Amino acid sequence: MRKSVLSVLAVLLAASPFVHPAGSLKADEPELTALQVLTEADAVVNAPADQEVTLEMILIDDAGNETKRGARMWQKGSDRRIIKFTSPAEQKGIGFLDLPGSVMYLYMPAFKKVRRIASHVTNTSFAGTDFTYDDMAAINYADEYSPTLLESDTADAKPAGPLAEPYVLELVPREDITSDYSKLVMSVRRDNFYPVRIEHYSKDGELWKVMKRTEIKSIDGYWVAREVEMSDLKKAHKTRMVLGEIKFDQGLSDDLFTQRYLKRSAD
Repeated sequence: MRKSVLSVLAVLLAASPFVHPAGSLKADEPELTALQVLTEADAVVNAPADQEVTLEMILIDDAGNETKRGARMWQKGSDRRIIKFTSPAEQKGIGFLDLPGSVMYLYMPAFKKVRRIASHVTNTSFAGTDFTYDDMAAINYADEYSPTLLESDTADAKPAGPLAEPYVLELVPREDITSDYSKLVMSVRRDNFYPVRIEHYSKDGELWKVMKRTEIKSIDGYWVAREVEMSDLKKAHKTRMVLGEIKFDQGLSDDLFTQRYLKRSAD
């Protein structure tokens, strides 16, 4: 799966997984088309001019054992993102750069070399997490998927009060998009159009992975999911991204989103 333009770490993380201007949308909007809902959901992650985020990524195996990693992410607009691991020592300095035109780069400090990520491996695991490289890139889903509205029955997406039923969208990859997923099912809150759950289905139609966004708050005028979790049902493994400090609209330079900066220290 790749975009025609970015989309954390989903882990992370697919997946920024985090933002939308608070109060810009109303719960009593008339019924929208599937494409209108999806376009609004895309705006969630791309609302700020730029953002800088500190993340903790927690990898959890089927026995409940946890492995923790620290990372920082910078994003500009909807088509530039850079992620760097800050801990532990064996992961520190590993970097990922996503640029317009489906261009991705990976930096491994041990080899002191930036390499471009080939298109046929962008659906593979990002640094051992349950997010793929595509999941970690910024994305406009409306550019890659054809949406259809389904019945609203996903309990995990229900906010309290009268806004109990989310929009539920089935997303099928467009003909020009290469994806390991046959479809996605996305649940979108009606009060702020925040996408809170995405089910990923394999080529044979089986539910494969589930991404959940929780602890949704308004910070500096943007809606923020303080936690994003990707579960791989086949591997019985999951990766949780926990948001730390976040800064918006700092006027980040384009020079930050370069191969040269990718090789710099993550401190």
